[in-house]
Amino acid sequence: MTAPAIECRGVSKRFGHVLANDSVDLRVERGSIHGVIGENGAGKSTLMAILHGFHPADSGQILVDGNPAVIRDSADAARLGIEMVHQHFMLVEPFTVLENVMLGAEGGALLAEGTAHARQNLLRLGRDYGLVVDPDARIADLPVGARQRVEILKALHRGAEVLILDEPTGVLTPQEADDLFRVLRALRDEGKAVILITHKLREVMAVTDRVSVMRAGRMVAHRETAETTAAELGELMIGRRPAASSRPIPATPGPALLHVDDLRVRDNAGVERVRGVTFALHAGEILGLAGVAGNGQTELLEALSGMRAPEAGAITLRGQNIAGLDAAQIRRRGVAHVPEDRLRHGLVAEFEAQDSAILGYHRDPAWRRVLGLFSRSRVNAHAARLMRDHDVRPAAPRLRSSLFSGGNQQKLIMARELERAPEVLLVGQPTRGVDIGGIEAIHTRLRRWRDAGKAVLLVSVELDEILALSDRILVMFDGRLSGELPAGAADERQLGLLMAGAHA
Repeated sequence: MTAPAIECRGVSKRFGHVLANDSVDLRVERGSIHGVIGENGAGKSTLMAILHGFHPADSGQILVDGNPAVIRDSADAARLGIEMVHQHFMLVEPFTVLENVMLGAEGGALLAEGTAHARQNLLRLGRDYGLVVDPDARIADLPVGARQRVEILKALHRGAEVLILDEPTGVLTPQEADDLFRVLRALRDEGKAVILITHKLREVMAVTDRVSVMRAGRMVAHRETAETTAAELGELMIGRRPAASSRPIPATPGPALLHVDDLRVRDNAGVERVRGVTFALHAGEILGLAGVAGNGQTELLEALSGMRAPEAGAITLRGQNIAGLDAAQIRRRGVAHVPEDRLRHGLVAEFEAQDSAILGYHRDPAWRRVLGLFSRSRVNAHAARLMRDHDVRPAAPRLRSSLFSGGNQQKLIMARELERAPEVLLVGQPTRGVDIGGIEAIHTRLRRWRDAGKAVLLVSVELDEILALSDRILVMFDGRLSGELPAGAADERQLGLLMAGAHA
């Protein structure tokens, strides 16, 4: 038998009192796409970070092509042919594609020679794998799908034989995800090993050859994909049968709480991204906003939440125009915001979780003792309660925010925003990078919020999510509303046409 491309034997890793990986075994063959799945906090990302040299293992052994390997940092991993495409891209936005690909692999002291080689190699890789990107384009000017292509090109340029992708489709449209899977199959067929970390069981069943399941830091199962089912994998992930979906209570919309009239918003480069948008959001409804990423949804959410001043138009909350107020002022008026990009706008990665749990509300007198001194004990107790009530794992308020999985970071942000009982909840991509159990919990909370008479604006690129949660659906294309549908009359085909700017 040929040695596997990569093998973990009894790998363990602890962060303080949290045992993130507990004697994990994993075997990944060359010429295969190997899925690693599990709930948020199951230990998947920690294991991959060990393989890529971000964290040293506390114990256990890693073998590459059958040979024991020491991986102290990402340079060691690169020398062994292990590269990783992270969930949150590691790109320098002001730099060009070519400059990003060359960073850390400049090709020696003669930069001009290295640049010429990198440019030629980029063109070849783009042609061979269908990953064509303009080498001279600035990363800041590229859409999300193109940025991911750059990350893969960067890995291939450095000679990747084992390519790890962490939640690679969380920010992609269905079409971009299909393109990614085509590339992964081509890499597999060339004999490379691909490790795919994902929560989406449909993707696991569609693209992987084998799948390993983690739960609570342990590896609990290995399966040939052709010999298992999504139902079995879901049960292995959460240790129980997923709850049967109950029929949602029909919405009973009340009066409009938020009116948006002829709103126009520009981005940081001065480009008009929201072009004369008008709609109303009612109490007791979830209004879904669908669209391919980059069509103005982000700038619309930023304007509604006070993160970005609109250029023109009105935003009226209970009869008062709030356009142009800052985020703190809008928050005080009963509007909460779960941002699309949790790391950039939802929390501070280097802060302890207890501090991220009060961001935006950190000036609240509740955190002050007599004489106005800040009370760490009150903040800690508050964060511990939020973590318990919203199943944030681990329930460790003093743990750095960056050490939580993406899904648990999301649950913490959601808990923080719902805690203030806002009348209007603005939610961007609420389940991006969240596992089956977490999705179930977040969807249940959003429906309960609606049933309590609150208004929810849901922005998501996941059509399944839009269709499952929305009472009414708006579609954005090129900064304008291209259509409105009652949820009961909508399907993926109609929404897809509207998202492309065609008539349904």
